[in-house]
Amino acid sequence: MLGGSTREVAAALGVSYQAVDKWPDVLSDKVADRVLAAWTRRNVEGLPPPFAKSVSLPQSGQEAAHG
Repeated sequence: MLGGSTREVAAALGVSYQAVDKWPDVLSDKVADRVLAAWTRRNVEGLPPPFAKSVSLPQSGQEAAHG
């Protein structure tokens, strides 16, 4: 979800390579939540601050534009 290598995952989460390398095959809920949050920040547009760098939220009754 966050890259093809342990280094890419570690960079996306802001942790060391060694920390990710020690993960078990089945992630704890806490680690899984961090992975999902990092993926969401990277892939979902329209998140409110401070979760997104730039935000363009639709006004009530309007749909978000996807480009």
